[in-house]
Amino acid sequence: QVQLVESGGGLVQPGGSLRLSCAASGFTLDYYAIGWFYQAPGKKEREGVSYIASDGSPYYEDSVKGRFTISRDDAKSTVYLQMNSLKPEDTGIYYCAAGYTVDYSDPYEYKYWGQGTQVTVSS
Repeated sequence: QVQLVESGGGLVQPGGSLRLSCAASGFTLDYYAIGWFYQAPGKKEREGVSYIASDGSPYYEDSVKGRFTISRDDAKSTVYLQMNSLKPEDTGIYYCAAGYTVDYSDPYEYKYWGQGTQVTVSS
């Protein structure tokens, strides 16, 4: 059974940090690109945050450059998103997704999705 399971979300104050994990099972993660997307409160669409290619090349949206770091450990079938200097506008449900993608920022190019983990940045 193919699964992606996110963890590590929670409530954090502005300026704080969280580390999200995306654990894969039921398929070989090595060959897939992984994307992190978030869904802001009250919005239906999921926006891209960061992506990592199968070769480990990282990509970031401008809103998180310099604050977030994506990494992968294929031996553990896990992808991480280190989130530093968090802002209230980072609040939302964070999803990881796996796919053979060309356009990393296009959520429709991803084949598998997790259920999401809530991140709340508030004082």
